[in-house]
Amino acid sequence: MNTPEHSQLGKASAYADQYDASLLFPIPRAGKRAEIGIDGNAPFFGADLWTAFELSWLNLRGKPQVAIAHITVPCETPHIVESKSFKLYLNSFNNTRFASEAEVRARIRADVSEAVWRGAEHPGTVGVTLLLPEAFDREPIHELDGLLLDRLDVECTRYQPAPELLAAHHDEAPVTETLVSHLLKSNCLVTGQPDWGSVQITYSGAQIDQAGLLQYLVSFRNHNEFHEQCVERIFMDIWTRCRPIKLAVYARYTRRGGLDINPLRTSHPQQLPRNVRTARQ
Repeated sequence: MNTPEHSQLGKASAYADQYDASLLFPIPRAGKRAEIGIDGNAPFFGADLWTAFELSWLNLRGKPQVAIAHITVPCETPHIVESKSFKLYLNSFNNTRFASEAEVRARIRADVSEAVWRGAEHPGTVGVTLLLPEAFDREPIHELDGLLLDRLDVECTRYQPAPELLAAHHDEAPVTETLVSHLLKSNCLVTGQPDWGSVQITYSGAQIDQAGLLQYLVSFRNHNEFHEQCVERIFMDIWTRCRPIKLAVYARYTRRGGLDINPLRTSHPQQLPRNVRTARQ
């Protein structure tokens, strides 16, 4: 069964150092989406932007090579990949010889695509870019743009998701604004280990009450759910409670095990942001 409890999370794991695609553990998105009222097609577009900082393999002469990988997984895929299985999969490249960086990129693209699109009637592919060491110093650090909610001196007493804290001023003129908080924290669905993130909310419509929005984001502090699921929950709560005309929710989580996951969910098609890390990442 492909449920989180059957993954390698929270278990002692042998680290394979020879390439093994079977280590990837896909988990269906549908179950968690049903919990937030999504039955069938989701009311959003977007992708999960992964960064893998611990990628290495051997060239044909046995010399180690290193790279940073950016992987883009469309949110339309029927599965996510559990992150520890992704780490184990990438570690399986460590003592495997490949002819070129292009071969490594193609292998990752094929394997991850098969895992996340498994069972789909019309499977697609994921995007994979490898950055070699000569490009490392061109990788920027940039914080999420927007008005900082954390400036507000609010009392926080709720530490499980409380969508009733959300409100919008529908009797006033609509606005377009981008709001940011660095106070997003949730926990791994299986292990309970903390996941730290920053979140950017861009919307058009009735102005959202900022104090309530900040308290709502803080309410995820003791909530157990994967990154992708938290962002979809935030999107759906704001979408249904505040009824904006347009909405985009983008979170950048700090890395664990050499991986960060950065989900974007948007009500309207738009260009994906550059996978640029924040200072905490």
